[in-house]
Amino acid sequence: MGGSKREAVAESDKDEGVHLRRRISLLPAVSFIVGTVVGSGIFIAPKGVLMNSGSVGLSLLVWALCGVLSTFGALCYAELGTSFKKSGGHYTYLLETLGPLPAFLRLWAEFIFIRPAVASYVSLAFGRYVVEPIYMPCPAPPALVKLVSILGITFVVAVNCWSVSLASRTQVTLTFIKLFALALIIVPGIMALAKGQTENFQDAFDTKTFTLTKLPLAFYSGLYAYGGWFYLNFVTEEVINPNRNIPLAISLSMITITVCYVLVNVAYYTMMTGDELLMSDAVAVTFASRALQGVASGVPILVSLSCLGALNGGFFGAPRMLFVGAREGQFPAIFSMIHIRRKTPLPAVLLLYPLVIIMVSRGEIFQLINFASFSRWFFIALATLGLLVHRYRFPDHPRPFKVPLILIVTFTVVCFCIVGMSLYSDPWNTGGSCALTLSGVPVYYLTIKRSYIPIRWKKAFNYCSLHLQILLEVAQQEVQTY
Repeated sequence: MGGSKREAVAESDKDEGVHLRRRISLLPAVSFIVGTVVGSGIFIAPKGVLMNSGSVGLSLLVWALCGVLSTFGALCYAELGTSFKKSGGHYTYLLETLGPLPAFLRLWAEFIFIRPAVASYVSLAFGRYVVEPIYMPCPAPPALVKLVSILGITFVVAVNCWSVSLASRTQVTLTFIKLFALALIIVPGIMALAKGQTENFQDAFDTKTFTLTKLPLAFYSGLYAYGGWFYLNFVTEEVINPNRNIPLAISLSMITITVCYVLVNVAYYTMMTGDELLMSDAVAVTFASRALQGVASGVPILVSLSCLGALNGGFFGAPRMLFVGAREGQFPAIFSMIHIRRKTPLPAVLLLYPLVIIMVSRGEIFQLINFASFSRWFFIALATLGLLVHRYRFPDHPRPFKVPLILIVTFTVVCFCIVGMSLYSDPWNTGGSCALTLSGVPVYYLTIKRSYIPIRWKKAFNYCSLHLQILLEVAQQEVQTY
């Protein structure tokens, strides 16, 4: 009895310290993955997949293969998440398996352009689905779409700065809304298909417009729609019983998402021809105008809320990578600090805000997808390659969840192939992405490896950091959570 009292007191003392609490159970974990993955992608990416695959049948095959590939990757990350107890996702796994330089480059790329680009195209989708129904059949003013997108970003940033629990509850609520939106598309589409409405699937594999060089871009669009399966790994230190809940949440989420995505695309093609889908900038709205005439006006609202959920998941997870990177000494220490009352990584969340606003003001959705995807998938492939290296170097390392070797090898090889082919398919965007990633190499050697920063600059930076810490009411983590 005395021992249990002492443990209770110790636990109480622990809760008093400044740190990120373990508050994510299985349902919020599943909601976090599903709610982040199911965002703008399934309502925008079908156009990109069909455009680059060239036929209805091949596009459906791409959707299914992207789901299988994403599931393989998610299972690899489940092993990484249970082998390494730190938050931070890609950054942590590269640091632990391949060393500090690849980890820093991942952190650099994430906050220079990957995260701003990803958040931008999700927010632009949100703005488009809010504004376009008001102006139909005329095109919506681009400036108004961007203004609404910025308002959505501002709301999500405010929620994630205010409370971890509020952000988590928001994510659960928005996840149920977006699953309802998917069901609203799937059910009438499958019912029409069952009644014999199959004319749009005739000559489904007509390959007249198929070109092999565009196929990686079709996979990029599909994988973008599945993107987000790795976000739970960003918050490992906040997951209750991670050895059980991370693999279970990932498995349940990816099976659900893959089935839903394939069925949604079947429903789209049941009601629209391939040419009609290519002409639509808001596929779900076009579908609703044909299949759901009674409630068509409500579909854009559901889709916009779905985009908002994906945006919320991204702003919840990605700052944890910056938080861990700063804690490891690879980013300024201010970004490893936590609000003393709100217990949120406030500086890390706030850093993203201006970067995303800048990207929104000058972004085009499909260019943003290709631009961000090269580096994102290159580093994911490096992380799973690091898993293979770590297994070889440390065979006795505890692995509560272990993936079959063939899945890791298959996923890694396919990712590197897609990344390599994309350099040929879209050299401008992917080359720019590669160049921006490599620009982090001199930054790493000048500021971290060698620390060639003048003393005067260091003093000025420390002075600004101190006053920012006071202004934002943030402090260093006081309790080790890994």
